[in-house]
Amino acid sequence: MSFNALMVNKNDEGKTKAEVTQISEDDLPNAEVTVAVEYSTVNYKDGLCIGPGGGLVRNYPHIPGIDFAGTVESSDDDRYKPGDKVVLTGWRVGEAHWGGYSQKARVKADWLVPLPEGLDTRQAMAVGTAGFTAMLAVMALEDHGIKQGPVLVTGAAGGVGSVATAILAKLGYEVAAVTGRPETEGYLKDLGASRIVAREEINETVKRPLEGETWGGCVDAVGGAMLARVLGQMEYGASVAAVGLAGGAALPATVIPFLLRGVNLLGIDSVMQPYDNRLRAWERVAKDLPMDKLEAMVQPATLSDLPKLGADILNGQVKGRVVVDVNA
Repeated sequence: MSFNALMVNKNDEGKTKAEVTQISEDDLPNAEVTVAVEYSTVNYKDGLCIGPGGGLVRNYPHIPGIDFAGTVESSDDDRYKPGDKVVLTGWRVGEAHWGGYSQKARVKADWLVPLPEGLDTRQAMAVGTAGFTAMLAVMALEDHGIKQGPVLVTGAAGGVGSVATAILAKLGYEVAAVTGRPETEGYLKDLGASRIVAREEINETVKRPLEGETWGGCVDAVGGAMLARVLGQMEYGASVAAVGLAGGAALPATVIPFLLRGVNLLGIDSVMQPYDNRLRAWERVAKDLPMDKLEAMVQPATLSDLPKLGADILNGQVKGRVVVDVNA
C-alpha cells in the first residue's frame, strides 16, 4: 500500500527539488522498527535539507524531517511492540537516514524513546528536537548551578529559545529574552520572559574581554559574535549552554572569561545523546514544560507546506514551533 512522503531529489546540475510523492514500505530503509508517523516538525536543519543546495543531505532521493512521533506498526526488537507510542530525535535521521516527512518511517530501535506519560504525539512534536535541545540546555545549566542574576536566552523567538524561555520561567527563574524582532516581544512575555533585550544590545563588537557581571546563566541559540559578547557578561562561575550556530561557528573571544571569572561553556549536542539522558530529558519536558505556553508556540503545517517553510526558517521568518501533521 502506498503512502505520502516529501521526497527531495537532485538533478544533474546539482539543484534539488522537494515535492510530495507516493512511496511504499518496500522503498523504506532497512531497520528494526516501522512507525506510523503522526507528526514531525520544521527545524533549521530541515530547511537546509529541503533547500536548493541540499545542505546536510547525504544521499538522494531523500526524505527530510529530523524528528517525528507516532505509533509502532511493526518491530523486530522486543523493546517495542505494535501500538507503542514513540518519539525520535537525532541520530542523523532526516540527514543520512530517511526521516519524519513521511506517513511511515523505518528506523533503528536504539534511536527511539517511549513517549513519556503526559505527552501525546502532537505535543511531543510541538516540543520536537528544538524543545528537546532546550531541555538538555536547561538540565546542563542546573547541573552546573544557575547563579543569582537573570538567565539570558539568545535567539529567544526561535524554536530552542521559545521552549527554553517557557521552561526557565516555569521553574521560577527570571528570564531575559534576546530578540531582533520587536513584533515578538509580546509573544516572549507571554512565554514568561520578564525582560526583553534588543539583539543590538548584545550583538555588538566585543570591546573588552570582561564586562559587568550581569547574567546568572545563559541558553545561547545563536553562537558567533553574540556568544563571545555574552561570555564576558556572565557572573562568576556561571554557565553558558551553547546549542546553535546561526551566528557562525567562529568564536571571537579570549580565554579571560574562563580563567578570571570561571565561566563554563557547555556544548549541547542533541544528535547522539545516550538513551538514559534522552529519556530523562523527555520526562522532564512532560513535567516542566507548561502546556498552555506550548500551544502558543505552535504553527500547524502539512507536507505540502514544507518547501516554503524550509525557505522561511532559513530566512529567520519562522516564530516558535512548526508542527507538521503528515496525515493532513
